[in-house]
Amino acid sequence: LHGHCLQRLQSPRMDLCHVPATREKGWYLALMAPNVKGSNYAWLDPSRLYCHPQGLQDCVADLLQPFQGDAIDMVAGIDAMGFILGAAAAATLQKGFLAIRKAGHLCVQTVAQPYTDYSGREKVMEVRTDAISPGLRILLVDQWVETGGTMRAAIELVERLGGVVAALLCVPTGVAAICMENSEGGKWIRERYKCSHCVPPRLQPHFDQH
Repeated sequence: LHGHCLQRLQSPRMDLCHVPATREKGWYLALMAPNVKGSNYAWLDPSRLYCHPQGLQDCVADLLQPFQGDAIDMVAGIDAMGFILGAAAAATLQKGFLAIRKAGHLCVQTVAQPYTDYSGREKVMEVRTDAISPGLRILLVDQWVETGGTMRAAIELVERLGGVVAALLCVPTGVAAICMENSEGGKWIRERYKCSHCVPPRLQPHFDQH
């Protein structure tokens, strides 16, 4: 990261008032807090970004900008941190929000999909069967796409129910996350779906090599 961004990442103080004079795409990434608890945790915590009013607004605006004018019927967020950005995006678009849950939390009929998350743990994701009708155009939102396993499982769930997380040459809805790393799984998603993220090109290598 460039010097200013690195300095802000290392700062323990949460400044909810400061807004830079020039708000270029991704300025709010410096609000994220670094991991201080070891390898079992994600390397950055975006929840400090969500506490900043302007930072959250600009993050959601940047995520949605590539989809301006696109036909989106519903926003779906992935358990759990994807609920924050997904719900904010749905409110901005004035669309409904669908929660894609980790298995065992829904008391209604569901369809399930096993997957391996970024830490290598085997998990199962599920979604209620009555929320997605054939042809429904879905914008899938999560906090982060690292290995791509979680997002790919969510895509499979939506498509199994007949929803459209559109391929690049099809209906233009797709996938949004603060960061999409250039991992094998991340590249698989980028090659097939319209994608949006918040990391400027000059910072992408740092996020890929953490």
